[in-house]
Amino acid sequence: MIEITDVAVERLKSLGHTQIRVSVQGGGCSGLTYKLEADPNPPAENDKAFTKDGITVLVDPRSYLFLAGSTLDHGTGLSSVGFFFNNPNAARTCGCGSSFSS
Repeated sequence: MIEITDVAVERLKSLGHTQIRVSVQGGGCSGLTYKLEADPNPPAENDKAFTKDGITVLVDPRSYLFLAGSTLDHGTGLSSVGFFFNNPNAARTCGCGSSFSS
């Protein structure tokens, strides 16, 4: 499961998004990086879908291996501006939090 905080839900709604796609790609200073984008398309057959308060998060099966148990959050403070993941599968993260290794 991927959880989404109330703060992230409200921020996505304020941006006009009701469905987002989350994925993991190679890159970043720690080896893997998160990708988050609006996705108006219907879910693919193998996608995992998680919904909270009208926001749907779609994840492909490969990315889900790295994201299972994660929480999508949104921060506005000095140390966490924008969307970020609390990922229990990340063995190491970079200083900015946008990449990780498992």
